Amino acid sequence: MLVESAYGKSRIRLVQVRRRGSHHTLTDLTVAIRFEGDYGPSYSDGDNTDVLPTDTMKNTVYALAARESIDEPETFGLALGRHFLSGNPKLVRVRVDLTDHAWRPVTVGGRDHGHAFMQRGPDARTATVQCWREKAMVGAGVHDLVILKSSHSAFTGFLRDDLTTLPETTDRLLATSLTATWQYQGDELPFRSMFESIRQTLLECFAEHDSQSVQHTLYAMGQAVLDTNEEVSAIRLVMPNRHHLPVDLTPFGLPNRNEIFVATEEPHGLIEATLTR
Repeated sequence: MLVESAYGKSRIRLVQVRRRGSHHTLTDLTVAIRFEGDYGPSYSDGDNTDVLPTDTMKNTVYALAARESIDEPETFGLALGRHFLSGNPKLVRVRVDLTDHAWRPVTVGGRDHGHAFMQRGPDARTATVQCWREKAMVGAGVHDLVILKSSHSAFTGFLRDDLTTLPETTDRLLATSLTATWQYQGDELPFRSMFESIRQTLLECFAEHDSQSVQHTLYAMGQAVLDTNEEVSAIRLVMPNRHHLPVDLTPFGLPNRNEIFVATEEPHGLIEATLTR
């Protein structure tokens, strides 16, 4: 018995260039579309009567982008979701995931060049739109935001057993590649300014927080977003602990001043949590 199914198109690459005289703007998205609905006969009987080809989903992304400029990934996702619902009677829910690969103009002589760009990163803005016939939900986030603080980070007082070798520390490097996703209350919001504000809140809290653990800082960052953005109903943070291990310099006849480290990515701790109102 079929109990769950979905189908769609992933990793649709879309680049839009908007030309206003000699000044151009660039939008670079990766889009994924997921259909959920009454498509059981296509699985059980091979009946494709109600199945929209995934190739058509891809074409729809390009066609809708050609009709109007993409101002925000969230609004483009809403346009896609509502378009698909209008033409597919068996569709119950459509999910659109978007990753914005941001570019910025190259600076020449202290001024932005009109049509030369360099890619930002490695962090990327993300959006997730879910549409039903009676409602829509919009979420956003940031992926792979690499951040590090060189002080005010400790890890002490933890549980020990006969296999514990980790020493306690009151002054360590704290580094992570943050992925944060949040859910908005409403689908008609100033998405760009809200994204920039929330991203800045996360950065400021990370920098200023007197950390007793990654968990401690993660919670503070999530709570800071909820405290300063009433339009956000929930936030999820994933923070891998990118360890920076002090190098013992005594074999070289040099003092250990907590200045020389080796960066490691594997294995790493993985801390994650969701906060809601």
